[in-house]
Amino acid sequence: MHVQVLQHVPFEGVGSMAEWFQARGAAVHYTRFFEADARLPDPASCDLIVAMGGPMSVNDEAELPWLIEEKAFLRQAIEQGIPVLGICLGAQLIASALGARVQPNAQAEIGWFPVWRAESVGEGYFVFPDRVELLHWHGETFDLPEGARLLASSEACRHQAFQLGQRVIGLQCHPEMTPVIVTDLLAECANELRPGPWVQTPAQLAAEPRTYLPGNVLMARVLDYLLD
Repeated sequence: MHVQVLQHVPFEGVGSMAEWFQARGAAVHYTRFFEADARLPDPASCDLIVAMGGPMSVNDEAELPWLIEEKAFLRQAIEQGIPVLGICLGAQLIASALGARVQPNAQAEIGWFPVWRAESVGEGYFVFPDRVELLHWHGETFDLPEGARLLASSEACRHQAFQLGQRVIGLQCHPEMTPVIVTDLLAECANELRPGPWVQTPAQLAAEPRTYLPGNVLMARVLDYLLD
């Protein structure tokens, strides 16, 4: 299995997905856009594409022209029926690549907050838990791409997850999080922790290790769904 990870900053890696990849014997390849020699493969060579998070905006194409190439790559992969997963920025990139708008959310959402399953998702779609507490770290949100189905919402951000067809899922939330990644985010992005109704303190963000387990289980279920 060829998994292609699109990584935007060194401190936002695959987190708990690493165990799933290892258990499946996957060959994990990276396109690291923060490196000068970043290259994208032929989408047809991939069994799964995972677009990770990052502090930039999908609308920063003038400053980060590789965003144009990445969106074209994601659009091509989706048109070819290749499984695609987007997390946080990655979900916004999928939405933008498919013509949906990405804009500031009403409030920044940074912290451990509950997400719940959307009503009337329909048969054949991925089923979120009734309620699960997950980590969030974002200031923007996306409109749903044409034909996409809303899977989950939170109080601060209605569009937390969407599915397009049977092979594309976008997650605004971060079920892949591990304590190591949160530590790195606190070191690299502390300037984003401006007081607000949906912004927690560093102490609240650095949760007990057991807090991560429900999200990590959900992450594995999403991967199982996309590949099985």
